[in-house]
Amino acid sequence: MADGTKDATSSNQMWGGRFASGPDAIMEEINASIGFDKKLYAQDIRGSIAHATMLAEMAIISAQDKDMIVSGLNTIMSEIESGTFEFSRKLEDIHMNIEGRLATLIGPAAGRLHTARSRNDQVALDFRLWVKEALVKTEAMLTDLIGAFLDRAEEHAETVMPGFTHLQAAQPVTFGHHCMAYVEMFGRDRARVRHAIDHLDESPIGAAALAGTPYPIDRHMTAKALGFREPTRNSIDTVSDRDFALEFLSVAAICAMHLSRLAEEIVIWSTPQFGFVRLSDAFSTGSSIMPQKKNPDAAELVRAKTGRINGSLVALLTIMKGLPLAYSKDMQEDKEQVFDAAENLELAIAAMTGMMRDMTIRTDRMRAAAGAGFSTATDLADWLVREVGLPFREAHHVTGRAVALAEAKGCGLAELSLQELQAINPEITDKVFDVLSVDASVASRTSFGGTAPAEVRKQIAWWRGRN
Repeated sequence: MADGTKDATSSNQMWGGRFASGPDAIMEEINASIGFDKKLYAQDIRGSIAHATMLAEMAIISAQDKDMIVSGLNTIMSEIESGTFEFSRKLEDIHMNIEGRLATLIGPAAGRLHTARSRNDQVALDFRLWVKEALVKTEAMLTDLIGAFLDRAEEHAETVMPGFTHLQAAQPVTFGHHCMAYVEMFGRDRARVRHAIDHLDESPIGAAALAGTPYPIDRHMTAKALGFREPTRNSIDTVSDRDFALEFLSVAAICAMHLSRLAEEIVIWSTPQFGFVRLSDAFSTGSSIMPQKKNPDAAELVRAKTGRINGSLVALLTIMKGLPLAYSKDMQEDKEQVFDAAENLELAIAAMTGMMRDMTIRTDRMRAAAGAGFSTATDLADWLVREVGLPFREAHHVTGRAVALAEAKGCGLAELSLQELQAINPEITDKVFDVLSVDASVASRTSFGGTAPAEVRKQIAWWRGRN
């Protein structure tokens, strides 16, 4: 056996398995992106039509060639959407797959399409368009989620429940006020989405490989045709920039964190120990062995998806952190992270919107828990400051003694007698009982943004005006 033959055999055994043909097979496997970037087909075709139209307008290609290109691209769009288009790994990516098919359909005119552009600015355009569309969809979904919370807040503006710090009962609040906390969170998420859309609203096409092009192109024309505010201003940055993808993932990660916090509350609230809410069968599952179980699986899965979305952000940050200008092949690894995060964020928002609209709020259980843990103790301290004139720290001490007495007796603060309270501080009058109920406590919190039902309704009205 010749040395060359022996080396080839040894090499094949080394690569092994699916890579039986050696390094070429591995290179094809690692280099091909068509398995995931075919998701960009609509954006790629849209960008190519705009580019070809501009080339013809600037007399860089003929009107006849432009018409043939546009017709061929529309045919390819129909083939892909009908499922008859054959994607080829050998053609590496969505750009070359479409261009290859275009050449088969219209012949040499297809070769003119790539004039004054590169795959570098082409993929930047496709990906930017895709992310922009994903952000627009996320904005609409967040608006729907905010609407679900506003409806629940309005319905329960007076429903008392315990407010928590450290997951310990702190002060009574209303469930409407609690819902409005999530309106604020998701409102910030939506504002970040809108900012991200504004930030990426620049067209990359025409930057070419990295240095621009000598052809007399009109980048403002393509930017307008593709719905961008304006073209990018530096060709090197244009092809090396993935900030728009990182911003999308950052927005997604923060939003997912908010969804996860809500999911955690739903999981806790739906336990028999709390019983604040009852999830419908549509968002629950049973146990294969315990017939009494009703598991909040939808909420748990929303909570878990946050980890995936966070991972996508960290992955792309890590991919980008060491890249010199301009384009590097590493950037091919950006898309799967964004595609996965977008899919899971949309699913999580949809699931949470459905749960919020569908769940039963058990107001009786919330009210019963609202006074637990001496939750009106701060109201007693505030009353001592306001009515008796004690410094707050002294009022805090007096209230602490009242709490200790109630705890020893196994009763609530409102169940202590006036004589018992006056034994702690003789200046206490029977008017103190006006503030020791949970309803009185909630009604007194009238500061801007407070939990008083009237204030909650003001905030609902404000948000309705901007949702």
